Amino acid sequence: MKTYHGSCHCGSVRFEADIDLGAGTIKCNCTICSKMRFWAAQVPSHAFRLLAGAETLREYRYHTRRDAHYFCGNCGINTFSTGDSPSLGAFHAVVLASLDDLPPEELIAAPVRYLDGRNDNWTTPPREVRHL
Repeated sequence: MKTYHGSCHCGSVRFEADIDLGAGTIKCNCTICSKMRFWAAQVPSHAFRLLAGAETLREYRYHTRRDAHYFCGNCGINTFSTGDSPSLGAFHAVVLASLDDLPPEELIAAPVRYLDGRNDNWTTPPREVRHL
């Protein structure tokens, strides 16, 4: 477990999160994640702390409106999403690209779990993942 610090491009949104990259990361094939090239680490919500930018954040929900995707209203960068899952309960999915102090070596070494969100199948990976 390590505390990482993240931000949007313009620096308005800043946060920190306690993440165990060894526990794995996620990539999803749903329509929004595919378009964003979403690569995240899910953490229990208590392990995420918004430090600045609450007033700048914008929320986007679609389809089932279950999960919320947050982005900076100034620069448009998606920094995290929130949701609820049977295994984690309330969670924050931290966008790995928004972490300012994540060394490339740690990112490369992090295991990836693929989610078939396009078919609402959260337990079996999609047949094709090379594009994710």
